[in-house]
Amino acid sequence: MKNFIRIETSDIKEGVKFSSPVFFDDGKNMFLAEGKSAKAYHLNAIKRWNIPYLLTYGREIKENECTESAEKVAVAADKNMQFEELEELEEVEELEEV
Repeated sequence: MKNFIRIETSDIKEGVKFSSPVFFDDGKNMFLAEGKSAKAYHLNAIKRWNIPYLLTYGREIKENECTESAEKVAVAADKNMQFEELEELEEVEELEEV
């Protein structure tokens, strides 16, 4: 089992993101996917269902970290891209309407 970190639901604010999935207090059902930001409906759900805390094995991602990470991925993708020449495409045969 993962070493979960307990997050009080009062600490979950709109827009917060985590580096790993966030689970409900049962440790099995996912509340928020990795890198996805919490929306108002997420906050309403934990309040309505009286969820006292959430669990994750990641950490909160700050806004500037998201931008830097995305830029690093884009640069790495550009360096690793390989292109191959395509052959000419055949003409598509039109289908009759039924």
